[in-house]
Amino acid sequence: MEHGEIIKRLANNETLIQGLVIDLDESQARWRPEPGKWSVLEVVNHLYDEEREDFRHRLDLTLHMPGTAWAPNDPEKWVSERKYNERDLRESLDNFISERRESIAWLNTLVSPDWTSTYQHQVFGGIPAGDILCAWLAHDYFHARQISNLLIEYTRLLSAPYSIGYAFG
Repeated sequence: MEHGEIIKRLANNETLIQGLVIDLDESQARWRPEPGKWSVLEVVNHLYDEEREDFRHRLDLTLHMPGTAWAPNDPEKWVSERKYNERDLRESLDNFISERRESIAWLNTLVSPDWTSTYQHQVFGGIPAGDILCAWLAHDYFHARQISNLLIEYTRLLSAPYSIGYAFG
């Protein structure tokens, strides 16, 4: 896949995420299928924090200062530490969209980036900038699927005594 296409899809995913969550009420946004699983609201806030503290920042370092150590991050810990599920969905979504737009604007300023520039990660080994860009897009789709699965499970819950099984047949 060409880098320009990946950037275009990252830009389009603003609409994808927004479309999945925009009309959810507070109870559905905060609902977790079981303890330890994330809610839609937690996923949206995770996307926001990853947008500003992970992908864009780490890609910038890899492209422009590949020897600079990445700041540690702990997304699992952030869910509770940062009280994701206590936030407002609309504000959280707006935060994500704003950060995504900043990311796309920044990506569009890159002139002939060296996508082979590599960061040496302690766990994953060498990670080229191109891998980070591709992982960013895959991360979006992973969490869009997670949100979709949460919406399916919530629909299953609300549909009782009816079944949603026909949808999958």
